[in-house]
Amino acid sequence: MTTKTVTKGLVFHEEGHKYTLDGKRTTSVTTILSGGIPKPFLVPWAARRAAEYAIANPGASLDEIRTAPDRERDTAGIRGTAVHDIAERIIHGQPVDVPEELYPYVDGYVRFLDAFRVEPVLVEKTVAHRGMGYAGRFDAIVRLPGLNGSDPVMVDLKTSNGVYRETKAQCAAYSLADFYVEKDAPAVELALPQVQASYVAHITPHGTELHPLARDRAELLEHFEIFKHAHAIYRFGLAKHKVLDPIPYPAIEFEEAS
Repeated sequence: MTTKTVTKGLVFHEEGHKYTLDGKRTTSVTTILSGGIPKPFLVPWAARRAAEYAIANPGASLDEIRTAPDRERDTAGIRGTAVHDIAERIIHGQPVDVPEELYPYVDGYVRFLDAFRVEPVLVEKTVAHRGMGYAGRFDAIVRLPGLNGSDPVMVDLKTSNGVYRETKAQCAAYSLADFYVEKDAPAVELALPQVQASYVAHITPHGTELHPLARDRAELLEHFEIFKHAHAIYRFGLAKHKVLDPIPYPAIEFEEAS
C-alpha cells in the first residue's frame, strides 16, 4: 500500500502555477478576479487581433487565425515572467544577465528603483487567507521614502499594455492575507507588515511608471471589499446554480357550468 505524503503548510507550485494549503488545492487571487470581475474588452480585443493576423497572413488557416490572440498573450506572458525574474534579482542587488530584447524594460526598471529610492521589505512571497480560501504571490512590499516615508506599501509589477482596475483588488487581497511563508519553510506562518498603500509599477520598453492604486489604508480596505464581492461572484459561478422546476398548480375543484 502506497502512502501519499501531504506537505503541511502553504506551497506554490511553479509548474501549473497553483497553490496548496496543507495538501489541498487553494484558489489563486488571479483566478478569483478572472471569474468575479467582467472583462468586456477581451472579446473585441481578440476579434481585432485575429482580423489583423488574417490580413497580414492571407494564406493562414482558420485555426492559425483563431489562435493568434492566444499566441500573442502567451508570448507576452513569457516576456513578463522573464522581466519579473530579473526584477526580483535586481531589487536584491544581485548581478543579472539581461537579454538584448529585454534591456529597455530592465533599464527603465532600474531607473525607477533609483529615482524613487525603493527599499525592499518582502519580495516574491506566497500568501494565503484561510477564512476566504485563497492564496497568491505578490511582487514586492517596499518602502518609498519620498512618498510614504517608512510605511510599507505593496507594489505590483505589470508588463502588460495597460494598467487595469482589478489590480486594486488584487493588491488588496495580497495585503490583507492572513500570513505569508518562506519557500523553504511552508508550514511556518509569518505575519505580514501592515501595508498602508498600493501601487503598480508599469514596466514598458519606454520606461517604468508608478501608478497609485490605494493612496492610504482606508482605500486599501475599500479595495478589499471589492475583492470580497468578486470572490462571492466567483463562488456563485462555481455552484452552477440552475432554475428550479416549476411549482405544480394547487389542486382546485371547479364547479361545472350550468
